[in-house]
Amino acid sequence: MASLAPASFGAALAAAHDAAGAQHYPQGTLYVVATPIGNLADITLRALHVLQLVDTIACEDTRHTQSLLRAYGIDRPGSRLLAVHQHNEAEAAQAVVARLAQGERIAYVSDAGTPGVSDPGARLAAAVRAAGQRVLPLPGASSVTTLVGAAGLVADGGHDGNASSAFVFAGFLPSKAGERDAAVQALSKEPRAVVLLEAPHRIENLARALATLGERHVTVGRELTKQFEEIATVAADALPDWFAADRDRTRGEFALVLHPVAVSGDGGAEGERVLRLLLAELPVKTAVKLAAEISGAPRNTLYDAALRIRDEAEPN
Repeated sequence: MASLAPASFGAALAAAHDAAGAQHYPQGTLYVVATPIGNLADITLRALHVLQLVDTIACEDTRHTQSLLRAYGIDRPGSRLLAVHQHNEAEAAQAVVARLAQGERIAYVSDAGTPGVSDPGARLAAAVRAAGQRVLPLPGASSVTTLVGAAGLVADGGHDGNASSAFVFAGFLPSKAGERDAAVQALSKEPRAVVLLEAPHRIENLARALATLGERHVTVGRELTKQFEEIATVAADALPDWFAADRDRTRGEFALVLHPVAVSGDGGAEGERVLRLLLAELPVKTAVKLAAEISGAPRNTLYDAALRIRDEAEPN
């Protein structure tokens, strides 16, 4: 993460107080705070205000969070930081619950991005909610939505411009080769877009596994929001060569989007065939949803077809 002098954010801290200071921040609440994934300027004003306000900051790595706070000009003593990471989350959650019961305001931050999304935080939030205490989310940066917004997802491979907003978040696939290959084969049957995350030391292994998906498009996001950010869309079977062409491409943190399954020329016919079978037993909305998932045909097209089929079946 880029380093900026604390004075650089003096105006932001003042703006955070002006914009968010008058809002209500209840005691005995866990504030789940998203932090930047690379660019320090991507912090929200409400996050800056809450990080100054809370009694304790629970965090994935206390040293990393202390550096982040100092970059913003927020001075919190180490005694006000509580380590809550993947190795102690279940136990540490009980300490957080006890503090909340005493009326403390506690923020939770992971090292980068939105807690609980392939980061610690989910068990903590679940424990707090189970104890009957409030969890208040502060939205912000996420590599998942960042890359999806740039990928240009089109349900049919780009032939008629119908965009698809649906995607599945798969996160990190298994590290063992056999399990990873099995996971990729399972994803090959998923017609919707799939978002993956990967570390630099495993990205080439993932690329080789994804290459079995042939011409299906993959958008690679490397070092998102950082100085050397790179976003490229290539066919899955070309991924290994794309990484091999420039060794710098294997550096950094990765998010990848496996694009929706392309609908072939007869995809519409297959979708309508499935739709007709489903309409005989199910309501229109349910039949359209299932037919789209089974055939990969655009949902809007299938809905129009369902209305036409229904009209055809009605007596004159």
